[in-house]
Amino acid sequence: MRRINRRSILAGVVAGAVVTVTAGCGDVEPPATGGKDGGTTKVSIQIDGAAAPYYAPLYWAKEQGYFADQKLDVEFLYADAATITKNVAAGNVQFGFPNADTVIQAVANGVPDVVVHTTYQQGIGALLTIADSGITSPAQLKGKTVAVTSLGSPNYVQLTAMAASAGLDVKKDMTVKVVGTGAIVSALQNKEVDAIVFSRLRYYTLKAAGVQVNQILSNEYLPSFGNVVIAGQQYAQKNPQVVKGFTSALNTALQDLIDGKLPAAVTMSVQKYAPSFAGQEQTVTEVMQEVFAKELWQSEATKANGLGYGDPAAWQKAVDAQKQYGLIKGDVRATDFVQKASS
Repeated sequence: MRRINRRSILAGVVAGAVVTVTAGCGDVEPPATGGKDGGTTKVSIQIDGAAAPYYAPLYWAKEQGYFADQKLDVEFLYADAATITKNVAAGNVQFGFPNADTVIQAVANGVPDVVVHTTYQQGIGALLTIADSGITSPAQLKGKTVAVTSLGSPNYVQLTAMAASAGLDVKKDMTVKVVGTGAIVSALQNKEVDAIVFSRLRYYTLKAAGVQVNQILSNEYLPSFGNVVIAGQQYAQKNPQVVKGFTSALNTALQDLIDGKLPAAVTMSVQKYAPSFAGQEQTVTEVMQEVFAKELWQSEATKANGLGYGDPAAWQKAVDAQKQYGLIKGDVRATDFVQKASS
């Protein structure tokens, strides 16, 4: 019940959070227990969406005591990406784990967030279509009905960029339908829509269910980083050791999973955090081994600089792509809001 109540409180302060961001975050020191010497610092991380085994590195870091080793007591909360960026900046939570596309838009709009750990080294959005639809490129979306979870979602941003690459306008050249997270995949399967822009992970879910599906990765049109760890600017400046401890613990967990503990981490995550995925452990593990461990968590940049590394040139490319497609205005410099190294 504590998690539900806390989430309700956070959802209710979003409007106030915007005011707080504008006025300044004030004192955002996290509460601590046990005194100054040897005490444990309590922090919350608000995660994009709902509990899922795909967030196994965070859960593993807690259950294996890696956060505790850094004297951190971490609580997991959940919300949509836009809400997360505001709550983090306002100091309502200490960390967030939203999609990078939303972070760029928030920063461009003056929300004072910083990326402290580039967890996913590329985007995870994709345009998904049933194989017999004949849609194999963004240009073929003209006159079609495409579903997204909301008009403020990262997937809508990705659809806008994909459409623009083909000279299409999402408002004029296609019908965009809003379908909830729990129903969007079914809408595609039942051919209620011609395509959906959603997580590329659902491609594997559909294939496992025997559905012939095509995917076009949004990262090819809108370079991005999927989920990343963010903190408020003031919080990161005032609490560098907390930030370093959090990202170090996360890196330890990531390395565990890369080194072979992923099956155990998925099983634990389903049992303790995401019971709705019961029975899907093997499929989730296979997807995470092929996509997360090989492509999302690691890149040439992380091989040279360590897990969670934020490559400023790659981030600037993502920023410039959003500006090119009219998704943000003004000049935004990646070096102003992205930390290069996570620890």
